[in-house]
Amino acid sequence: MFNDTILRAARGEKTDYTPVWFMRQVGRSQPEYNKVKEKYSLIEITKQPELTAYLTATPVENYNVDAAILYKDIISPLSPMGVDVDIVSGVGPVIQNPIRTLSDVEQLKEIDPYKDLDYIYKTIEILVKEKLNVPLIGFCGAPFTVASYMIEGGPTRHYHKTKSMMYNDEKTWFALMDKLTEMSIVYLKAQVESGAKMIQIFDSWAGALDKRDYEYYLGDSMRRIISETKKLGVPVILFGIGASHLLPEWNTLGTDVIGLDWRTSIKEARDLGITKALQGNLDPALLLSDWEVIEKRAKEILDQGQSKGHIFNLGHGVFPDVKPETLKRLTEYVHSYSKGQF
Repeated sequence: MFNDTILRAARGEKTDYTPVWFMRQVGRSQPEYNKVKEKYSLIEITKQPELTAYLTATPVENYNVDAAILYKDIISPLSPMGVDVDIVSGVGPVIQNPIRTLSDVEQLKEIDPYKDLDYIYKTIEILVKEKLNVPLIGFCGAPFTVASYMIEGGPTRHYHKTKSMMYNDEKTWFALMDKLTEMSIVYLKAQVESGAKMIQIFDSWAGALDKRDYEYYLGDSMRRIISETKKLGVPVILFGIGASHLLPEWNTLGTDVIGLDWRTSIKEARDLGITKALQGNLDPALLLSDWEVIEKRAKEILDQGQSKGHIFNLGHGVFPDVKPETLKRLTEYVHSYSKGQF
């Protein structure tokens, strides 16, 4: 029996209960993942389809969540483009040849996803054929978030180099946006063709921009990615951190679902006129609290999400210190409470 509850919720349709999945549900707090990480890096894992499929499916089996999300990283397609990138433990993506000039952008290659990233699509095929009775979520990083790594050379809190290019060298900026937009479309299309049933676009660091700059420097790129992906017949989720001021803008981009971080409640989003299905948004730090605290906050979120499409999730990813049994219990609570069994 295939469980399509999350797909119906994403489209704003009536469901028997509120579906749930957790960002970063693969890894971090899972003993199965930690055992694998003793032998392999993240990149090494993703290049082994059977192993990646096993890790992707494990949270579904352990927690009974309503979706799996493919285990990979938003920087996965950068290496085939000619970016010298690695994921450094405790730091994140580190790029040795950052983008600084128009010439740097022009040297970026177009990707052939089935050739350059064949291991990703082999993983999806394994999951769809053998392991999953819930939808698989594919994903990509949004152009601004990916560009920030490419320009800064790694994670940043201030985005000074990124914004400097935006404001002072629009020709280079928009050339980079064009490259990343086309890459994202090709990359996501291949994920859907291989079997992904939903797509999440991580615009994780978009909150660093105000509404005017987001629309001017990114609006066209985001609309094109979302439009082309939706033509494939799958729901699209857009998520970012600290982006509550962008929610009215995101409501116009064509996405099916807007993911909220923990800073903005579902009621506040609805009061802003957000009409899309919403995803979220328990503060992941609460998962380290006593169960009574978790249950109270989860109930508040579920009560606010009942009026329109809602997918329960965290306001960001699972912490390494979170106990797997907490995620299992939370999933059971979300299902039971939203069915009216509490």
